[in-house]
Amino acid sequence: MSLGTMIFLLVLVGVAYAVWKRTQDAKEGIVRDNRGDPIASTRREAELQEEVEQLRERVKVLERIATDPARRTAEEIEKLRDE
Repeated sequence: MSLGTMIFLLVLVGVAYAVWKRTQDAKEGIVRDNRGDPIASTRREAELQEEVEQLRERVKVLERIATDPARRTAEEIEKLRDE
């Protein structure tokens, strides 16, 4: 095997690995930067972040209901039922 053939095969193996790795990352929803480090914003993390925001809004509503006077609380509950 000549030196040129060996270098060609090493480059070919490296390219094949890079393609395989990108395919696997795409299946898992992982996005990587130019250095190959995973970026924190994957699809699953985005879904979880959205869920956390929704839960925070619900907690705000519940806090408002718990701390308001009884009459305003009844009005808020009625508003929520209408939504």
